Amino acid sequence: MKGIGGFYYVKAADGAIYECKARGIFRKERIKPMIGDRVEIELESGKGSIAAIEARRNTLVRPPVANIDTLLLVAATAAPAPNLRLLDKMLVAAEVNHIAPAVCINKTDIEPGAALRGIYETTGYPVVEVSAKAQSGMDVLLPLLKGKTTAFAGLSGVGKSSILNLLTGNRLETGAVSEKIQRGRHTTRHVELFELDCGGFVLDTPGFSSFELEHIRAQELAAYFPELSDCEGLCRFKGCSHVHEPDCAVKGKLARGGIAESRYESYVELYKQLQLMKEWEK
Repeated sequence: MKGIGGFYYVKAADGAIYECKARGIFRKERIKPMIGDRVEIELESGKGSIAAIEARRNTLVRPPVANIDTLLLVAATAAPAPNLRLLDKMLVAAEVNHIAPAVCINKTDIEPGAALRGIYETTGYPVVEVSAKAQSGMDVLLPLLKGKTTAFAGLSGVGKSSILNLLTGNRLETGAVSEKIQRGRHTTRHVELFELDCGGFVLDTPGFSSFELEHIRAQELAAYFPELSDCEGLCRFKGCSHVHEPDCAVKGKLARGGIAESRYESYVELYKQLQLMKEWEK
């Protein structure tokens, strides 16, 4: 559930949470338990030790978590303004890591979320609108979380912790958004799983400002933009990059309004970044 100072807090099958240390063999093999791991523990005189770690379905490095079902990307309609490039990059990162993405639009009490919803509904990903301040939209959000392990991600100040507090009963610290630079203060001190009454677990992640994509090539990028998938094989040129070539099915769909302009711009920007990466960096 959480790890602090070399101690790991494990929820066992009996419902109790045990404080455990990792066996020395893990240090020898340079394996560190991660939040979200499914583990075997042994108890002796009330003290626990992690004896085995099951194979992980997926992992994220930042924050270090494992076995995530859903990556819920939280964006605010305002204060701070949505960073669409970063949001799109994180959606690709979720796909690359075999984690189902979803988009949560917060602060609809300040500004309606219709414009953002219009962009992301074209992806086919679940999109929900909420207001943590007005405590609205939680009934729409909860079905996405039930029975799953969901990581909340987004820029500082978008309201991840505020939404989680509504879901978990005010167990996270929140921070105000700076009026001067319209960014939030980081309030997440460590990664921790919180159990929902409806079943499932949620966790907050530290506010992020960058996320690098690794292990994918420029020509593979289109596969991680679901709204581009029905264009495969329809372009004039085989291996079309959907950036420079004429008679491109993706650009045709864009012109017809089937792809959001900002999503295509994100695709082009990411494609060019991946093209610049040297082969040994991939």
